[in-house]
Amino acid sequence: MSAALVDALRQAIGAAHVLTGDGLEAYELDWRRRYHGRALAVARPASTEEVAAIVRLCAQHSASLVPQGGNTGLVGGSVPDGSRTQVVLSLRRMHRIREIDAANLTMTVDAGCVLQSVQEAAERAGLLFALSLAAEGSCTIGGNLATNAGGTQVLRYGNARELCLGLEVVTATGEIWHGLTGLRKDNTGYDLRDLFIGSEGTLGVITGATLKLHPRPLATMTALAAVGSLGQAVTLLGLAQSRLGAGLTGFELMGRFALSLVEHHFPTLPRPLGPAPWTVLLELSDGQGEAHASASIESVLEAAMDAGCVSDAVVAQSVLQSRELWHLRESIPLAQSQEGLNIKHDIALPVSRIPAFVDSTDASLLQKFPGVRLVNFGHLGDGNLHYNVQAPEGADAAQFLAHNEAAVNELVYDAVTAHGGSISAEHGIGALKRDELERRKSPVALDLMRAIKKALDPNGVMNPGRVI
Repeated sequence: MSAALVDALRQAIGAAHVLTGDGLEAYELDWRRRYHGRALAVARPASTEEVAAIVRLCAQHSASLVPQGGNTGLVGGSVPDGSRTQVVLSLRRMHRIREIDAANLTMTVDAGCVLQSVQEAAERAGLLFALSLAAEGSCTIGGNLATNAGGTQVLRYGNARELCLGLEVVTATGEIWHGLTGLRKDNTGYDLRDLFIGSEGTLGVITGATLKLHPRPLATMTALAAVGSLGQAVTLLGLAQSRLGAGLTGFELMGRFALSLVEHHFPTLPRPLGPAPWTVLLELSDGQGEAHASASIESVLEAAMDAGCVSDAVVAQSVLQSRELWHLRESIPLAQSQEGLNIKHDIALPVSRIPAFVDSTDASLLQKFPGVRLVNFGHLGDGNLHYNVQAPEGADAAQFLAHNEAAVNELVYDAVTAHGGSISAEHGIGALKRDELERRKSPVALDLMRAIKKALDPNGVMNPGRVI
């Protein structure tokens, strides 16, 4: 049966685009190197029609599919299991910019387009595609939508869901839903688009998307501010929002230990401010020009210093300096990876609850696991923290995780729940958090999710073992 399916796939999309055997690690190993499966085959279609043909063949042969974009996910949602019976459906060959409608402020693209390529295409048209995240040089639009990716500009523009107007999807039965509308108003029944966005490939395969564009700001201004506590960071956020309004497009938080890892592993990166308990990166996108942007962000920082919530600050004086400030923030995950294995938590909380959550959870972790190092950073402006736990210095990180990860997760997620938060903010559920979701999600919500899964994928073909 397996050989027959591989032969049928080769006939459908060409033998050169059906990969089998050894040497498939790029498709079988996740970005964190935590999940390593074995695929029956990797199918690399070049069109939506070829995707539909692959889905139909897999259904006929009772084989399950694992849709995959750039394979940059962090929860084990886009690699096969170890059974060597699953087909990885790689969309990397589907990378056309289909259309840019400048008057409608939309762009229609293939799902395999790399995010950075979409950003650059919008820029060439004099417009902005606002989704931005650290993996933008390799992640794809289909994956961004399948996980409802967040990133650094959610504060102003929203998650991937808010940046998508229409989808093209191959269903679990191999039919094609042509939903590539550029309409901002369309009240004609259930919003099918929102079913597939965030579904992590468990309901169908996103093959194309109509994306929302924005006018490019006339000026962008970036600043770094040192604050003494999380309460002061929240005060600074409120001050920036009241004075800058929708112009505040970024508000990133970095803990002292997180930045010390960057300094240790990337010592050549500029550090314009000295060590502080917390450092905040602010970004203003302004429609009135550079002088107005500079004056606006400096007035916020001056007011924050007068209020005692900022002890030091610096404003980027060039595009290069702005990139260097962002590079500090974006280097934290890489520095943490070089430091060794760690326990990652991608959590969301009401902004008002973040100081109390961090204070109490830090104390509980240090009491129960003496010496652990807390790597805390993230998107404070939208309430999303990457609250990660590194093994004690000098300890064997793999052994620490093996012995303590379950207990650390339980402590952190109990605290998240107690403070009205979510165990997954922007990374998704995948395989990593599936059992955790089962324990913490409302039974009514889980029943509704299972009903949707059963209705849209009755044979369990699409990415089984993920989400639910």
